[in-house]
Amino acid sequence: MPVKRISITITGRVQGVGYRYFAEDAANELGVYGWVRNSYDRTVECEAQAEESVLKEFVEKLRTDPALSKAKDVFTVELPSIETQDRQFEITG
Repeated sequence: MPVKRISITITGRVQGVGYRYFAEDAANELGVYGWVRNSYDRTVECEAQAEESVLKEFVEKLRTDPALSKAKDVFTVELPSIETQDRQFEITG
């Protein structure tokens, strides 16, 4: 199956509550690669690349509320996929 890449923005109570670590764990569990970081506007943003069905499952996991967080909205935008040898998902900020 072809690989797709998406940009994801998560709003709500998602900073200072371990949400980036939750996203990293979910990505590693599913084999998604990309990055996640806090944004200046108190959202969390990430880019993720994987097969479409895996990305759908990843986004659904991001909609759940781990521990102290409360994800209000999860917005996605499809991006052009990129060729990369780096198959990791990392917290970048």
